[in-house]
Amino acid sequence: MLFNSLPFLFVFLPVAYLGFWKLKKKNHRFVWLTLTGYIFYGMWNYKFCALMALSTLVSYLAGLGFLRWQEPRIRKLCLVVPIMVDLLLLGFFKYFNLFLDTLTHLSSWLHTPMHLHALDIVLPVGISFYTFHTITYIVDSYRRVVVPTKNVFEFSCYVSLFSQLVAGPIVRFRQVQADLENLGRTDRKRWLDRGWSFFAIGMMKKVLIADTIAAVINPALLDYGQLSTLGAWLCVLGYTYQLYFDFSGYSDMALGLGYMFGICLPQNFNSPYRALNIGDFWHRWHISLSTCLRDYFYIPLGGSRSAPWVVYRNLMITMLLGGLWHGANWTFVFWGGYHGALLCLYRVYRDDWDYLPVSLQRLGTFFLVVVGWVFFRSGSFGMAWTLLSRMFSWRPSTFLPGLHGLLVAVTLAAAIAHLAPNTFEIKHEWRPWTVAGFATGYLACLLVIAAGHPSPFLYFQF
Repeated sequence: MLFNSLPFLFVFLPVAYLGFWKLKKKNHRFVWLTLTGYIFYGMWNYKFCALMALSTLVSYLAGLGFLRWQEPRIRKLCLVVPIMVDLLLLGFFKYFNLFLDTLTHLSSWLHTPMHLHALDIVLPVGISFYTFHTITYIVDSYRRVVVPTKNVFEFSCYVSLFSQLVAGPIVRFRQVQADLENLGRTDRKRWLDRGWSFFAIGMMKKVLIADTIAAVINPALLDYGQLSTLGAWLCVLGYTYQLYFDFSGYSDMALGLGYMFGICLPQNFNSPYRALNIGDFWHRWHISLSTCLRDYFYIPLGGSRSAPWVVYRNLMITMLLGGLWHGANWTFVFWGGYHGALLCLYRVYRDDWDYLPVSLQRLGTFFLVVVGWVFFRSGSFGMAWTLLSRMFSWRPSTFLPGLHGLLVAVTLAAAIAHLAPNTFEIKHEWRPWTVAGFATGYLACLLVIAAGHPSPFLYFQF
């Protein structure tokens, strides 16, 4: 089920919302949110609900283990075993076929061919996100950053919360623990206006901007070998803004839904295309993931407290893992390594870069990010090299269907992404002119959705 679908907007959400606020006791609300989360998730494939339930149960029992046993050896077991279970499940469903494919290519390269056939594995939607939720809970409990909950309904509600279940943001238990504990006393009207405002803005980002751009660039990228230099740049720039408005739109909608149910989720985007350098970019883009990578990989490896070469090693390992997290394709790993290399270079030349005018810093950072998105979007290295060769060597213009509409959409998207305040910088006050604007935009979204099939969010595949 999609946020930008009529069944969600006119059936699921009203029932979930009204049912939640009819209940008064905290545990009843936990159970209701868990139930609605599993129904929401089961609309894709009900069989994978058991997989999420298993991950939830294993992590919950690990938390109880931390409460019961204080002996270091047993606590270490409570840390390692459930994390291994989560990672094995994630590894099998998401990366097993990549492993087989890589072995096949390596064996062919070494002239010892192996005949390995890929399995017909269906990737459970959102598995990367809820696996991070459970792992961060286990690690934080082990570190005594949080006190593990004894309430199985509270924990299952946290894992299966439908607003952020399938595409984030990645929410740590400690970020919502207070809201969950107070769920029986929360005021329905406290964040209602803010919730609807976030949700409407996110819907407009996704339906009116991201999907409009996608309608032009997706068909063009299917035949990427025929693109001209101008066409290649327009498609890559279009994808740059499509990805941002698609994913930040989902995050805004998720936050809005959280507010409606009395739960404040963390910010996930902070105008990333205004970044002054590549480090600043990762403080602004997919913040929930970048902070997880920092706290659970980079800092444990030693962070920035070691010799320069160790710091560079830590950055590369962290970003390579971040790239791999996005998908079972070596182009994602390369993209992560590309950003790791940029972070290392920035540490070396920071003083020179920071001396540049602010406008040049922003432009240079944006250019480097756009080049990186080529690998992120490409299904193969061949596609990436072709797009880059088109972008950086002259090829005469050819007709691109929808060119004028794409130019308008990209120009509008660029103005909003680079110049307009982001969702957290807006005052969410329901004055007559804001109500009229949101109502017009929301109605336009409903008309677009009703006229065609709703488009899945890009990060569902990750």
